[in-house]
Amino acid sequence: MQRAAVFDVDGTLVDTNHLHVTTWWEALRQAGHRVPMHAVHRAIGLGSDDLVAHLLGDDRDKDQDDELSTAHKALYGQYFDRLPALQDAGRLLRRLDQDGWRVVLATSAGGAELSALRRAIDADDAIMATASADDVEEGKPSPEPVEHALELAGVPAERAVFVGDTVWDMRAGSRAGVRCVGVLCGGIPRTDLVEAGGQAIYDDPAHLLASLADSPLA
Repeated sequence: MQRAAVFDVDGTLVDTNHLHVTTWWEALRQAGHRVPMHAVHRAIGLGSDDLVAHLLGDDRDKDQDDELSTAHKALYGQYFDRLPALQDAGRLLRRLDQDGWRVVLATSAGGAELSALRRAIDADDAIMATASADDVEEGKPSPEPVEHALELAGVPAERAVFVGDTVWDMRAGSRAGVRCVGVLCGGIPRTDLVEAGGQAIYDDPAHLLASLADSPLA
């Protein structure tokens, strides 16, 4: 039977979380909102609408949501030509592909942003499909992005592993019924990832690749 290795992208394969923190903080600041960076960091991994709602609450001026998202995209877009892949991210995906795993990305990114992330990873030959923000109605922590990734791979949940760096990833994977692997390179503490459903935790893609034989992706 086929197996699926589903990967989050931001903070998991590409070192972008703190760029997102800075650009979301600046977009919020320009709109008159004072949100501490540590709070923004904890919200990274949510889709734009959910992130704004999480940070500003239900009593915010919701007419401003699209403006905030547009401002963030414009600020973050300045980095598209130099997004840094995390060490061995591409090698990890190629190794899993060689080992017979169907590699699928599940990310809240879409459009030009997703294209920039894929260029940074530089492993398109190993990626079977991508479940992006454009393909689902609800983002993480809803299980929908992971479930859609499994549909693209044609693999049941019990034959899949989801790798991510945030509590939203772990919750989405757990709700989809897949085994969850966490990585610490997004800046979220080990304890938080475990409590959210992470069954094994690694420092980064390089650590996971070096430990592959003893991991849930063995």
